Amino acid sequence: MVDSGIFCTTAEVGHKAGANANATAILDPFTNDFVTQAESKINVLSQFNWTDVYATLDADVKGILKEAASNLAAMYVISYDMTNFNSRFEAETMLDVLKDGFNQALALLKDIKKRDFMNGAWFC
Repeated sequence: MVDSGIFCTTAEVGHKAGANANATAILDPFTNDFVTQAESKINVLSQFNWTDVYATLDADVKGILKEAASNLAAMYVISYDMTNFNSRFEAETMLDVLKDGFNQALALLKDIKKRDFMNGAWFC
């Protein structure tokens, strides 16, 4: 199956979800759904439609979007089923790390001064 997301790939999500992630949740149909949900949430929370201008973005901005989307989608994968992890604590720690990364990336995307800087990078 082909990746249907724009900001990240299903493989990137799988890497972040870890070796113990549920085998069904990391299959393309599930992960593609999680990625498109994450992308929509990023656009709404940052109050900017990154999807529409993605092709024009600088590599650094794309990297921030990739981090945010893959972190959030990996959180959805882990949350789907935590029983394969060595312990619930392991899964929750992974969720915490991914959540911190998502929140940091989102803060960068939401900050208007940083957004102006990133928008200026389109024309370089």
